[in-house]
Amino acid sequence: MGNKITVKDFREMKGGEHKISMLTAYDASMACLLDEAGVDALLVGDSLGMVVLGYDSTVPVTMEQMLHHAGAVSRGTKQALVIGDMPFGSYQVSVEQTVANGVRFLKEAGCDCIKLEGGEEVCEGVLALVRAGVPVMGHLGLTPQTAGQLGGFKVQGRDMSAARKLVADARALEAAGAFAVVLECVPEPLAGVVTEAVTIPTIGIGAGADCDGQVLVTNDMLGLFEKFTPCFVKQYLNLAPVVKEAVQSFTREIDSKKFPAAEHSFGSEEDYRSLLIE
Repeated sequence: MGNKITVKDFREMKGGEHKISMLTAYDASMACLLDEAGVDALLVGDSLGMVVLGYDSTVPVTMEQMLHHAGAVSRGTKQALVIGDMPFGSYQVSVEQTVANGVRFLKEAGCDCIKLEGGEEVCEGVLALVRAGVPVMGHLGLTPQTAGQLGGFKVQGRDMSAARKLVADARALEAAGAFAVVLECVPEPLAGVVTEAVTIPTIGIGAGADCDGQVLVTNDMLGLFEKFTPCFVKQYLNLAPVVKEAVQSFTREIDSKKFPAAEHSFGSEEDYRSLLIE
């Protein structure tokens, strides 16, 4: 294990030979595994609403739920940068609300920084957060919290007008003080243009290989979430069938009295048999 990765370290990875790796985490045990494996950053994403809490979207996730899970991830992490995802409704009402909620991720959950969705329309809040000492990662392209306004979960920036706005939004986030920006479901050539247009790292998810780094939902990457798998996900393992088989073996061994065996138990029958005749 190396030293704790800071926001400054993360920003300095821009354009280097080392490509930034980022995965989601929602609990301390998984965070510890991913951290020890050497991932650069752990995003406590509001995706927990779908893969952990069972919602149909990320919209219902609350600040309290995010802080609960972010705190667990922070406690399980020693090296990776921990990013708390600002949930829908936590930064849309006012700049004061945005700063207050951003501060909570650092103060109460132990995160290193926060992430929020949006371009020029959120830059006033980004600027205020940075001034308050809260580092900010942006998120452009497909923004799941407002996917309904974008026509659903579709690739963004396909026409020149949308592409120009994406570049302008990335530059605006950088000017407001964001230290990095996620690009989700963006055509690879456009993601490359955005990456060249800003001096902060771009982290791609369904945005091609030209970004400075990549992020995936861990449950997707490990094959633990079976409702659907986005087309841009590479599944490095398919753990769901393995987990099911392990559970089925457990239940079969209970029925057949193979578990628990002697090595899983304490004492011997002779120790307490006398209690039956007292």
